Amino acid sequence: MKIFKMKEELINIIINEQNILIVQDLDGVCIPLVQDPLQREINKEYVKDVSKLREKFAVLTCGEHEGKRGVNRLVEKALDSKTTAKENGLYLPGLAACGVEYQDRFSNSSYPGLKDNEINFLAEVPKMMSSMLTNELKKFLPNLSNEKRNKLIDVAVCDTRFTPTLNFNEIFSYVKNDFQKVKDLQLIMGKIMNNLLEESKNLGLDNSFYLHLMPNLGIRDGREIMKYSTQNEFGTTDIQFIIKGAIKEAGLLFLLNKYIANKTGVYPFGENFNVRNAPKTHAQLIKLCRDKIPHEQMPLLVGVGDTVTSVKDNKDNSWLRGGSDRGFLTLIQRLGESYKKDNQVVFVNSCNEQVLRPRINGTDMKGVSDPNDDLKFNMIINDGPKEYIKWFKQLASNF
Repeated sequence: MKIFKMKEELINIIINEQNILIVQDLDGVCIPLVQDPLQREINKEYVKDVSKLREKFAVLTCGEHEGKRGVNRLVEKALDSKTTAKENGLYLPGLAACGVEYQDRFSNSSYPGLKDNEINFLAEVPKMMSSMLTNELKKFLPNLSNEKRNKLIDVAVCDTRFTPTLNFNEIFSYVKNDFQKVKDLQLIMGKIMNNLLEESKNLGLDNSFYLHLMPNLGIRDGREIMKYSTQNEFGTTDIQFIIKGAIKEAGLLFLLNKYIANKTGVYPFGENFNVRNAPKTHAQLIKLCRDKIPHEQMPLLVGVGDTVTSVKDNKDNSWLRGGSDRGFLTLIQRLGESYKKDNQVVFVNSCNEQVLRPRINGTDMKGVSDPNDDLKFNMIINDGPKEYIKWFKQLASNF
C-alpha cells in the first residue's frame, strides 16, 4: 500500500476509473470542527463541486441531513437560499445518522430499518438529557450562574432526530486548564447516557440503541471504550444515542447496494437491505459482498475520514484502536484486497484550536495509528478541511 506524495496521483486514479464510489465523512473532513455544533459552516464552492461527481460520491456520517442541526441547513445557508439546493440537486447525497437516514441530492429521504416506537423514544431523549445534565452541573459546578449553566446545556444537548447527542466541547473549555475536571465531566457524560440506555430498556427497547463515543478506543465487551482526557487533548467529547446496528461499516454496504442498483437496476443485497439487517462483522460483510457482487460490478472505493484513534494500553502492552471512521475505512481497504482493486484510504487532520484531536505530523502518527495497525492511509491531508476542500475542487474540475 502506497502513501501518495502528490495529491494529483490520487486524482488521476479517480478520473481514470469509470466505476468508482467516493465515500466521505463530513465533520472534520469538509466541515471544520467547532465547540458549538450550531456554529458549523460548509463551503459554498465545495457544495457545488460535490454535485459534479453525481453518483460517484456519497457521504457516510454520524451527523444528520435534516433538522435545525442537519447538514442540509448548512448547505442552504452557504447558498443563501432555501430553494436552490432542492431545485439544482445540491444537497449532499448519502447516509447520515450513522446509517439510518438516507437522502439523494434533492433531499428525498428515507429511514431504512427504523421502527415507530424507536423514533418516538428518540424524540424524548433530548429533554431527558437536559434535565439530567442540569442536575449534574448544579452539583459539579455549583458556582455557575443559572444563565451560564443554561447556555452550556443548550450547546451540549444536540437535539438531532435520530442521534441525540451530548457534546461537551464547550463545557470542557470552561474547565480546560484542569484535566482532572475534564475527566470527571467525561464520567458524568457517560453516566447520563447510560441512564438513558437503561430507561429505554425499561420501556421494552432492549435491543434498539447503543452509545457511540467520539472519539473512542475501540470496543470491549460490546461497549465502546471512553478515551479519557490527557494534558494534550480532551479525548471523548461527544456521546451519541444511536440506533443499534447503525455503524458505518454496515452503512458502506447500504451505499454499495444503492450504487450498484442505480447502475444495473438490481440490488445485490435486496431492495430492503439496511444497517439493521446487515451482518455484524467485517468478515461477514466481506463474505456478503463476495457472494452477491461480481468483480466487474464492484466499484473502486475511496474512503475519506478523520476520526481514527490508537493508544497503547500499558496494562497488557496492546493497542486500543477505535474512532468512528476506522471501521468503514478498514472495510474499504479489505474489500480492495479481496477484490484486488486499488481502493484508497484518505485521512484528514481535523484537530484545530477549538477541538483538540490527535493529528498526524509527518511520520509521527501517535494517537491516530501505530506500527502494528492494519489500517494504512494512502493519502494524508495535513491542514484539515481547508486543504481537503482545495484538493476536492481540483478533483471536481475534471468532471
